[in-house]
Amino acid sequence: MKILFFEIPETEQSFFSIALSEAEVSFHEEKLSLDYKGKTEDIDIICNFTTSLIKQDVIDLFPNLKLIATRSTGFDHIDVAYANSKGIKVCNVPAYGSETVAEFTFALLLTLSRKIREAANTLRENGDYCIPANLQGFDLDKKTLGVIGTGKIGKNVIRIARGFNMNVLACDSHPDLEFAKENNFTYKTFAEVLSQSDIVTLHTPSTKENYHLINKENISLFKKGAYLINTARGELIETEALVSALREGIIAGAGLDVLEGERGFRKGDTIPMLQMPNVIMTPHMAFNTKEAEKRILQTTVENIKAFIAGAPINLVK
Repeated sequence: MKILFFEIPETEQSFFSIALSEAEVSFHEEKLSLDYKGKTEDIDIICNFTTSLIKQDVIDLFPNLKLIATRSTGFDHIDVAYANSKGIKVCNVPAYGSETVAEFTFALLLTLSRKIREAANTLRENGDYCIPANLQGFDLDKKTLGVIGTGKIGKNVIRIARGFNMNVLACDSHPDLEFAKENNFTYKTFAEVLSQSDIVTLHTPSTKENYHLINKENISLFKKGAYLINTARGELIETEALVSALREGIIAGAGLDVLEGERGFRKGDTIPMLQMPNVIMTPHMAFNTKEAEKRILQTTVENIKAFIAGAPINLVK
């Protein structure tokens, strides 16, 4: 089997070389795109991360491709339907960051609720331990957290929220009523969660059905002064709608690890929300811990080995 790895730092290459020593493995630190000029005719497997857009034209570069192994949970960067129509399997890493991303969700929320960024900047600039009045935050205790999506990450967010003594409302197309009973929260409609929550946090995949889940038509349903957290996918939020809601005070603040169209951004591009004082933005790094990275690497090896052995695992459709 010949395997091409893309978006793979040098520090990870030796791990895959040793773990997949029975295969012929090549590494590329850049993302895969139509600009790739290497030999493609005899490649059996490509392994990528999320900035490689594996759409129809890229898939067609590899006439003998058998497997696309993404080192991520999300797979919206891959045209899975087209790959499957060509007999190409697609696998992902389904659970490497369920605790990791949930923890980061609260890192964003606490940064907003306690104005940690502003406090650190003020102290750095003034060197004065006198606390300005504009740095007063708010407690999470007894606030209502609305969780959109109760998969593995959403469930971990709920567990953490209960530790903060928060009230929890949730929305999911497949509600887990037993889990709700065990963790003392209630499933509501999407509109009810938006209108009744002090903080709304998104934990759903990016699909055609979820595109612009938060949009111009429904963003007015938010409780005035609520906060919005997104550590899932940027395309879940219509950017223009969020910017307007932040400016108008419908939403008091946002913590965003992802942003619509982020894959197309280049250094120097103007991102209006970066300049907004009530927005915390990070560069899609909620997954990025040592422990999560180890799980990504190990599961990717298991996915590839299982496919080579004729018993593929973690397939997506």
